[in-house]
Amino acid sequence: MLKHLPKYTAGIAAAAILAFSGAATSAMADPVKLRISTPAVDSDWHAKMLTVFKDELEKQAPGQFDVEIHLNASLFKQGTEPAAMQRGNLDMAMISAQDIAKQIPAWSVFTAGYLIRDPQHQRAVFHSDIGKEFYQMVADDMNIEILDVGYLGTRELDIRGDKKIETPADLAGVKLRMPGSDAWLFLGNALGANATPLAFGEVYTGLQTGTIDAQDNPLPTVKAAKFYEVTNQIVLTDHLVDAVFLSMAKSTYDELSEDQQKLVHEAAEKATAYNNENRIADEAKLLDFFKEQGLKVYKPDVDAFRKKVQQDYLDSEFAKDWPEGIVERINAVK
Repeated sequence: MLKHLPKYTAGIAAAAILAFSGAATSAMADPVKLRISTPAVDSDWHAKMLTVFKDELEKQAPGQFDVEIHLNASLFKQGTEPAAMQRGNLDMAMISAQDIAKQIPAWSVFTAGYLIRDPQHQRAVFHSDIGKEFYQMVADDMNIEILDVGYLGTRELDIRGDKKIETPADLAGVKLRMPGSDAWLFLGNALGANATPLAFGEVYTGLQTGTIDAQDNPLPTVKAAKFYEVTNQIVLTDHLVDAVFLSMAKSTYDELSEDQQKLVHEAAEKATAYNNENRIADEAKLLDFFKEQGLKVYKPDVDAFRKKVQQDYLDSEFAKDWPEGIVERINAVK
């Protein structure tokens, strides 16, 4: 169309078109900003996995994403991330089943003891149709897209005294410290113990003085808090395999192209696999550490614990919110 214009005018018009085209291309090339908020500290594996997520996106799609990682709850306080994503104030976070269950009661099934057997079972469940169904609930009801699940740790029993614990009956009369909420105390009692609420900061002294006989936590916490100094044995009950869900606000996710959505899912899977591998390896090393400190470390009859705890949950108020047959379906996942 420029050929009918005078040469000078045509030149100006051509330059303007090229400038407009360049600006449009530049605008299209602006990277997608993804702000991630987490309370994790930089030494935590689930903090390090966010760097894996960022690096994987840059490797697979150079310049397409601008990932900002905000550690130590510096952007949003722990527990406020779901609401921030729902309001469109935050792009990504790692949220828990407990966070989700506050808005979707059916998710409380994943806060129950002995539902998930180990990290491998956890991954298999959430990568199955069960995971798809529960993730869809979150997308529909919370406007949040779960990208993948990561392993957060397995809670074990840390006990004073030398009485061997094989079944729930062996915990009768044992004062087991649990966090103070009804859900945590229910789990402690379901294990067969006398669940006793006590602030975390008082646990060491409580074990030292005999105010409590036992506490439950993932092994890294047992080491960090030095509970091994005032206990005699670690019983590997594996009663709660905890999870963290790497998630994205739907308002952000829906703005991505299909290719970009595929990329963030793949990067999330790489990141959670990295977290799981390293966290599991750390837990295995800790078993040797506790043995070196003189503690007895052993597995009880986990099936006996699982049977009692699951039945107690099925008979409880918690189970009324669970989809029919969900426990059987999860148990059947290999």
